[in-house]
Parts: sequence; C-alpha cells; structure tokens
Amino acid sequence: MMMTKHDLDLTIEGLGECRIPSPMTGIKFVSEEENVLFHSNLVDVEAIQRAGKAPPQFEIAGPREKIYFDPSKLKCGIVTCGGLCPGLNDVIRAIVMSLFYHYGVKTVFGFRFGYEGLTHKHGHTPLELNPDVVDDIHKWGGSILGTSRGPQDVAEMVDTMERMNVGILFTIGGDGTLRGARAIVEEIRRRASKIGVIGIPKTIDNDISYVEQSFGFDTAVGESRTAIFSAHTEALGVRNGIGLVKLMGRYSGFLAAYASLANNDVNFCLVPEVRFDIDVFLEALRKRLEARHHAVIVVGEGAGQDLVPKTEERDASGNRLLGDIGVFLRDNIIAHFKKLGVEVHLKYIDPSYTIRSVPANPRDSAYCLLLGHNAVHAGMTGRTNMLVGYWKHRYTHVPITLTVSKRKQIDPEDRLWSNVISCTGQPRTLI
Repeated sequence: MMMTKHDLDLTIEGLGECRIPSPMTGIKFVSEEENVLFHSNLVDVEAIQRAGKAPPQFEIAGPREKIYFDPSKLKCGIVTCGGLCPGLNDVIRAIVMSLFYHYGVKTVFGFRFGYEGLTHKHGHTPLELNPDVVDDIHKWGGSILGTSRGPQDVAEMVDTMERMNVGILFTIGGDGTLRGARAIVEEIRRRASKIGVIGIPKTIDNDISYVEQSFGFDTAVGESRTAIFSAHTEALGVRNGIGLVKLMGRYSGFLAAYASLANNDVNFCLVPEVRFDIDVFLEALRKRLEARHHAVIVVGEGAGQDLVPKTEERDASGNRLLGDIGVFLRDNIIAHFKKLGVEVHLKYIDPSYTIRSVPANPRDSAYCLLLGHNAVHAGMTGRTNMLVGYWKHRYTHVPITLTVSKRKQIDPEDRLWSNVISCTGQPRTLI
C-alpha cells in the first residue's frame, strides 16, 4: 500500500550550530539545501505534491563550509561489530585518512573487538590509529580492530568515551550494531553530552533499509562465482549431477538472487522471502534432471525455515539460530531420488566464511573510501544518530532510527525476483 502523506521522517539530528570554518580547501562544498528525493514503490510522490506537501528527501552527504568540532581538540573512535565483511579495513582506513588529512584530527582510537572495546571488563586496550598504522590495511580481509557480537553495558560505553574525551564515535556494522549505536545516542542525550555517533552500514545480506547497497555486497556476489562455477562443473561431470550452494542471507535473499543472476548456470534459487514446498521443489528438480541430467541450486541460509527443525537458541546478538537449510536439502534430495530408484550425484558447497573474509574488490574499495570520507564529513559537522547511505547514485544522511525500523527484503512481486525466475527457468511458484 502506498503512503500518500509524508510520514517518513528523514530529519538528521545535530549537536549544535556549525561555526568553525572547514580546513578543507580546493573542493566543492555541499550546501544544506541540497537533497535527494526518496522515491520508492512505497511512496506516492505525486499524491504528496498534490496535497501541497514536500516529498521526503535525504540530506546529501559531503563536506560543509563550516563544522561543529574544533579539529585541534577533537578525539575520535572507531568500532567494527558483527560478522566479517569485505571492505571493513577499507572503511577504517578511509575514516582515519580523512580525519588526519582533511581535518587535521590527530587522535583516533580503534576500539578492539566491537562494543566490547568500549567496556573495561574485557580489558581490550584501544589501538591508536594514524596513517602509518592503516597505510596498507585495505589490502587485507577482515578487520584490523577485530569484531564481536552482542550488547554491552551502554552506560559503561559512554563512560569510556567521556573519560577518553571522544567527540565522535564511528560504528561500522549492520542492524544489531546500528541498534547499539541508537542506544548509545540515547544515553548520550540523557547525559546532555556532546558526542556524535555516525554509522556506516555493513552487511553481506544487503538488508539495511533506505540504503541501496551496503559495502561488501558487490565483492560477495563476485566471490560466489567460484562456488557456483564449481557446483556447475561438478554437476556437468556426471549423469544426474546436482550442485547445491548455500549462501548467506538470514532474512533477505539478495546475495542468492544476485549471485544467480551473475552466474547464469543456476537452475533453482531459493530465498527467505519466497516460501517453497519440499515435495513440489523435489518434483521440479526431478523434471529438470529428466530433461537436462544436471542441475545447480543456490539457497540463501534463511530459506525454508518452516521446513527445518525449530530451535529456541539464539546467538550473542539475540538472533534466533537458523536450521541448516543446506543440509536439509542435501539429505532430502538424496533420500527422494533413492526412493525413486534414480541415481544422483550431489555435491554440497557452503562458501560463506571464505566469501566474507576476502579483501574488497575495486568497486567496493572505492565505495568504502567514499562512505568513510562522508562519515567523517557528517561527524565533523556535529551530526549524530545517523548513518551514511547511498541512494540514486548519491551519498546520503539517513536517521539510524529509520533504518532499524524495518528490514530490507526482496519483494516477490518486484522486478528483481521476476528477473531471477526468468534467468533460472524455475517455476514461478514452488508451493
């Protein structure tokens, strides 16, 4: 259902008036009047305009002529949380380089192992970051700071920042990290402290709302090609060969969908957003093998959770542990064709941890650089409780509260899923 009124609050919070001239020179500054229209199938922009209202617009990211913080007195912190993702080190490096060379900020703390690094009980000593320390880290996978999952004591984290005189905290992570950042902002606000919190969205699942694409996703799609190519080669090498590849994607199947489009050897793509019946799927697979004698299946890790055994266990971030859909499919496919008396040769590949630990590809590296720079520009102007996003080819400011309000998922009625169906040749429905 379309929204016909402007009920989308894209207002960005600030710590105060910007009075200090920016030390940056020779560049094009962004004015506060520059915005980018938020337009999606959920918003009827024409109806909003007919009602005499201003359509929802994102602030444009970028350097401003005047800033809030005095660079000579400012100290900043960086934290990386959640699972590893290609490009983490690129973002860390971009933030440090921008703080040092664009603004002259000389003290940057890297808090180790996620939000744990902001609490004293874990005993993690912060890493002092400077251009020499981060010089070549963009060539490595992982995070130079390490990472962790799970909440920490918010008051203690703010205590640490106040004790160390940190003025801006840059949080790099996904939905859980952003929720933690919002909680930190609320505690800062309660204390009336002047500390900014700026998020940089990170998730291989690409499930952060109001951001077209999160960093690392492009690399992950590219890296999936090796696994899918191998699955296809194995399937072709024998009679009735089946290659089964499980990719990451707890609640959103973007990685499985784009990997299927990028590797046009996939015959079935199964994602969390689209239910399937195991018996219907197995019959479709039987027909595929009967016709072509081989098949390649790509499944997102959160697909078919209504089929696998339920568990109430949760990980450190509070996410319910998923049943293993890859193993479930493998076992059911083998048992089904054995019952039919049909010999099949199935190879199961789960490349999840090899994909997320690789360095970023060139496209992601450039994206990470500009995300990091724009995060610094936003932080220096005293903006807070926001993340740097990307919308319609422009870098934007997005309220954290908005991004954690819902999860971005594939719309089964939208063009993306229709393209996957036409690319794979699988039935429109498997129920």
